[in-house]
Amino acid sequence: MTHILYTIYILWLRQIKRYFRSKSRIVGSLGQPILFLLALGYGLGPVFSQAGQGNYFQFLAPGVIAMGILFTSIFSGIEIIWDRQFGFLKETLVAPVSRLVIMIGRTLGGATTAMFQGVIVLVIAIIAGFRPELASIPEAILIMLCIALLFAAAGTALASRLEDMQGFQLITNFIIMPIFFLSGALFPLTGLPPAVAFLVHINPLTYGVDALRHVLAGATQFSLVTDVSVLVCVTAAFLVIGAYTFSKIKA
Repeated sequence: MTHILYTIYILWLRQIKRYFRSKSRIVGSLGQPILFLLALGYGLGPVFSQAGQGNYFQFLAPGVIAMGILFTSIFSGIEIIWDRQFGFLKETLVAPVSRLVIMIGRTLGGATTAMFQGVIVLVIAIIAGFRPELASIPEAILIMLCIALLFAAAGTALASRLEDMQGFQLITNFIIMPIFFLSGALFPLTGLPPAVAFLVHINPLTYGVDALRHVLAGATQFSLVTDVSVLVCVTAAFLVIGAYTFSKIKA
């Protein structure tokens, strides 16, 4: 057991070190969240208020935080393809540990870096004018971690089936943009057309955004119990899928 935990820790630590050593990666991944916060938060704020919906910046900030986590976590899967092309993955896979342990270590590392990214976006949002429930920030961080685990596992599952980095980027962009825009991050979930409402309700990020909005801004569409239950169940499912696809990978 100690050997397994140490292996997970080493793989997790490698992901963390790679993240903090790449300053350009950290700064570059903040560009889109900042653009959404400033352009939409201040640009559409008056329209949102005139429609009787309240403060749009307060509404938007949790969704942008979730967006930062989504992009960082799912793109962490590209490191599997990178390691495969440069031979590190083959060396890892022949180590005397199970592939499940390797997958868990990598996924936890990717999820942790994505959670860090979410915390940075939260700090930027507070500086820009977001006023969260400060006592609920620890709960929000746990929700961020759950969202990060979900999509890091999804990124691992996808990267395990691909060998081309450009293909991975194209496919993930095709997947994550609808996931983000149909999560309620940018608009309320009331009065939607039936087809859109159906897509929103089967989108796991919807419940992550709603949970963050509940604990940080005091607004919610579903109950917190529903949000957390869906996140935990879908995260467990993606971890199983990710573990299976990673176990079939060919170095």
